[in-house]
Amino acid sequence: MKGGAMTSYHTMPVKKRWSWLVIAVLGLVLLSMLVPLAFLLGLHNGFYSGGYVTEKRSSVSSRQNVTLDSPLIKDFGRKSVKEAENRTTGFTVPTQVSKPPPKGDNVGVGSSAEGTKTIQVIGDNEKTCELKYGSYCLWRQQHKEKMKDLIVRKMKDQLYVARAYYPSIAKLPKLDQFSQEMKQNIQQFEHIFSEGTEDTDLPPQVEKLIQKMETTIIKAKAAVVDCNNVDKKLRQLVDLTEDEANFHMKQSAFLYQLAVQTTPKSHHCLSMRLTVEYFKTSPLDADVSESLLNPDLHHYVILSNNVLASSVVINSTVMHAKVSRKQVFHVLTDKQSFFSMKMWFFTNAYKDATVEVLNIEDLDLLKGQTPSHLSMRQELRVSFLSTSESRTEYMSVFSHWHYALPKIFPNLKKIVVLDDDVVVQRDLSALWNLDMNEKVIGAVRFCAVKFGAIKNYLGKENYDSSSCTWMSGLNIIDLDRWREHDVTKMFQSLVQKRLTETTTLGATVLTFRGLLMDLDDTWVLSGLGHNYGITNEAINKAAVLHFNGNMKPWLELGISNYKVHWRKYLDLENRYMTDCNVNP
Repeated sequence: MKGGAMTSYHTMPVKKRWSWLVIAVLGLVLLSMLVPLAFLLGLHNGFYSGGYVTEKRSSVSSRQNVTLDSPLIKDFGRKSVKEAENRTTGFTVPTQVSKPPPKGDNVGVGSSAEGTKTIQVIGDNEKTCELKYGSYCLWRQQHKEKMKDLIVRKMKDQLYVARAYYPSIAKLPKLDQFSQEMKQNIQQFEHIFSEGTEDTDLPPQVEKLIQKMETTIIKAKAAVVDCNNVDKKLRQLVDLTEDEANFHMKQSAFLYQLAVQTTPKSHHCLSMRLTVEYFKTSPLDADVSESLLNPDLHHYVILSNNVLASSVVINSTVMHAKVSRKQVFHVLTDKQSFFSMKMWFFTNAYKDATVEVLNIEDLDLLKGQTPSHLSMRQELRVSFLSTSESRTEYMSVFSHWHYALPKIFPNLKKIVVLDDDVVVQRDLSALWNLDMNEKVIGAVRFCAVKFGAIKNYLGKENYDSSSCTWMSGLNIIDLDRWREHDVTKMFQSLVQKRLTETTTLGATVLTFRGLLMDLDDTWVLSGLGHNYGITNEAINKAAVLHFNGNMKPWLELGISNYKVHWRKYLDLENRYMTDCNVNP
């Protein structure tokens, strides 16, 4: 018994060790079969894609380089272009929404670095191109060129279909020869696309290659293959193409926005040359203090940092004035543009009119707000999309600086405020004879946008939702009534209630409730910076043309049919403009 027991004691552990060893060997064998199989499957997918995987990786890589390495495109990539409207002068880049609007009406606001905004009033329908990308889509339609890659696109379509069928064809041993032929055709097309992207870059024998590929595709469709694999490949190709198309569409829209928001090189040169000349010559101001303080004269105020735009406004106003010596222009600008403005208006005369240039940043007018938070002017894009309407409107509103005008001009009783994107076509002296009925400001009603459309930016204040808004551009202001009603304090109080908002639209609209006098529609014609459908008859009837919108007349992207009305008030022979090749 003891011997048997001893034998049993030594035998059992040996059997256990053998069983574990067998299990381990079987596991290794299984892994050795699975790993190569997985590798082969991965290699199979990469090889039989006929270049699809390679192209896809290349596309994604290039997209990442554009998105991550370029700060401008990076900024665009995470913010919609619709949030980057509509800088009219100077340089600005898109910035993101500071606070999402309340749900219900789907209204959103965006802001730019210098105060230009986007408001969207959107319903439940799918967004259209114009509403999503603004005037870029209008500009694209007007400047649409004849396709230069019609044959190339046809070849790409063939290549997509061939790539979709190739993996399934390559699996069939009976079609090895056809598989090699198909692969060769795919590689030929890829080589052609690597050499050029337009029809003129294609080789002479391209028609034969297209016919050969067409025959190959017909033969592939006739083969008995796994339709699920073909369907999967086609879906992948379609999704990739759609993603790339959307990316390029957004990129094009962004680059367009960047072009309309950036100061042209020639304009920047002009500003720099004028600044240098100012410090070289140190011109002395003429003694016109009596005119500047005389409330009986016609005082015009222009807030701008654009030399040419301000010059056109003044020149067009003076050219149509019956008595130019009664006109006094006050150009309020920022520190950066002050010296170039001073030099320009020192070297250019406008009949008998008086021109004063002020650096508004040195006036210490708005306490608690730095210049970086302020702007010369604010312009907004308002988009509507619902079952009943689909349109986009552009409107200009006062900036914070406008509410300091009574303090800047304490001795004046009435002023006319002109935006720098207007052209005057009639004598404006009649504005000083208007009976304002104890109102503070005169403006043309803008009934294309009503209070109800922007209700999310009006807070809980009482208002009539059917009331029309109004635009800047041309405004007559009774400064005595302004001071009497303390309009500036009312505005600042409303702004304090809306500290999270990026636009003064709500505060401006509410501030002038009951204080607005309607000007006749013939005083101002708006839309010349975005609307292609304005007739010459309407233009000729208007006293003032307002180029509100993206396509300003001093930009290359401006609407050419309207730019002539702006250009004729420029002195293109001016030596500074000639030296800098300024020819808008």
